[in-house]
Amino acid sequence: MRKGLLLYNPTAGRYPVGRFVHGIIHPLKNAGWSMEIAETLSGTHATQTAHQAASEKYDAVFAIGGDGTVGQVASGLINTETALAVLPAGTTNVWALEQGQKPFSWFQWRALRENAELLANVEPQYVDIGLCNDRPFLLWAGVGLDAQTIHKIEPRPRYFKHLSVPHFFATTVWEATFWHGLDLRVWTDGEFIEGHYLVVVATNIRHYAGGMSLISPNALLDDGEMDMWLLSGDSLADALRHFFDLVAGRHLTSDQARCLPFHTARVESDAAFNIQVDGDPVLGGNKAEIKTLHRALKVLMPKDALQLLKDPKR
Repeated sequence: MRKGLLLYNPTAGRYPVGRFVHGIIHPLKNAGWSMEIAETLSGTHATQTAHQAASEKYDAVFAIGGDGTVGQVASGLINTETALAVLPAGTTNVWALEQGQKPFSWFQWRALRENAELLANVEPQYVDIGLCNDRPFLLWAGVGLDAQTIHKIEPRPRYFKHLSVPHFFATTVWEATFWHGLDLRVWTDGEFIEGHYLVVVATNIRHYAGGMSLISPNALLDDGEMDMWLLSGDSLADALRHFFDLVAGRHLTSDQARCLPFHTARVESDAAFNIQVDGDPVLGGNKAEIKTLHRALKVLMPKDALQLLKDPKR
């Protein structure tokens, strides 16, 4: 009998998920899991609860929420033998989308159960985790326009989440109208680059921009390496060009976008900047130090997502 915790965020997503959580228990019990349920009270509480579950030797924490919730739970499970299992129910679910999972909604209420069944009997895998100024992240850490926007809109009331894409896009356009980028100094594994950038984002996964962009098509989750994307420019026109290039895949050949694979990186500026990790705002400053923790997180992934790994256990 394996022991698991269903940890759900009651404020995540467009639709309250709490009343549907109990429906996941039966299929997991049939697969040999003994389950408990807990509700998150905050991001810090999600991390602390996951860490407590690891100290009590739970086999897995099933995180029910969006990418922010997933990152918070992952933070509490680093370098433990308790696996992260993701049941997407948030406004954005890029981690799950990348792995072929359907997010929960009241129109797809069975998605929670179906995703739980997908993960119930898989072989655990190990993936990389990033640290940005000692704050763990699973998906991305960003400086610049995306961080500016996230600091403006989060936390969002639930009614705004029904308009998440247009709301995020409109806020980004508004910020880009008045904010003209940063003069940044960037070090990656000893290489130094200096320039004026609208966005600098470190990514551990293939998708970005709410899943609309395949920013790093060949990224692997367990290769000990991440990609640092530098998007140059200083105007709204530059920001819009980058957005449409990212969605269309033209950033891969653009001379205004540069990708630097790295294990460790540092970003500095004379001006203070905001930072986002996994789509959540965090305290900024004049420096962001980013490093990759190789295979530091145990996860449960759908079998069809193993192509995202360099060295999967089968």
